[in-house]
Amino acid sequence: MPRITVDITEEEQKILKKRADKNYFSVKEQIEDIVRRSCISTKKNSGIKQIKCDDKLVGIFSRARSGRPRKKG
Repeated sequence: MPRITVDITEEEQKILKKRADKNYFSVKEQIEDIVRRSCISTKKNSGIKQIKCDDKLVGIFSRARSGRPRKKG
């Protein structure tokens, strides 16, 4: 498997560690999950959209969902 080096700030590292602990992942597994979800999301979405999110890592690696609108009522 190829290796990729990513430089992140200490603040981003703390956020990533906290998120990994919350999801019962190692930091490596959490990064792999974020990248995997981003790849899946990219296949589903045709364009890049701005998302509102309090988690900086999700904002960096993810795209907003543009699926079918929910039914009202």
